Amino acid sequence: MTFHLAKEVMNPVTNTLPTYSAQDLTKSGDQAQIVLGEQIYTLRITRAGKLILTK
Repeated sequence: MTFHLAKEVMNPVTNTLPTYSAQDLTKSGDQAQIVLGEQIYTLRITRAGKLILTK
């Protein structure tokens, strides 16, 4: 399994949460895999510009 690092982007709202561009996570495509422990999730950008996260 290969992991790629996404660059954290500046958050326009002062916030302590890390903020990432969905386009960076998907490498300008429409899907990316996110790993949490032993589980793999799929992040998908829809044609309408919405995000869907599925297991």
